[in-house]
Amino acid sequence: MTQQDTAPATPRLNLDSFLCFAIYSAGHAFNQLYRPLLDAIGLTYPQYLVMVALWSRDDQTVKDLGKMLFLESSTLTPLIKRLEGAGYLTRSRDPVDERMVRVRLTAEGEALRDKALSIPSCVGEATGLSSAELVALTDQLASTRDAILKPR
Repeated sequence: MTQQDTAPATPRLNLDSFLCFAIYSAGHAFNQLYRPLLDAIGLTYPQYLVMVALWSRDDQTVKDLGKMLFLESSTLTPLIKRLEGAGYLTRSRDPVDERMVRVRLTAEGEALRDKALSIPSCVGEATGLSSAELVALTDQLASTRDAILKPR
């Protein structure tokens, strides 16, 4: 045997074997998929996420929205201001704790939901996955994210 035969193999750095690159590049593909769908309703993807969060539970604090969306308030606040400027939501101080800012949908923001209802099915169809596969993949990715973010 030569020393080459017994030496440990050097790990290969191959993008195709990186989970992080698969997720990163899939994110780019999703951005391309979402862009025309969201352009049709006048939202960017981050704005869409804020709206979806409010459609699922209206009247939230900026802090709660940030936790839900994994966004810092310095990123979230400009999104909220743009959506407020578009007439989709309002911001106001919490009457109990004035340090908190509450975000609520307007009638226009509620009405926008109807225009967005077809987006998830368009995205689901584009993946080529069954409903069960989409749920399983989403659960796996959320579990992976949570494991990575878990304090060590």
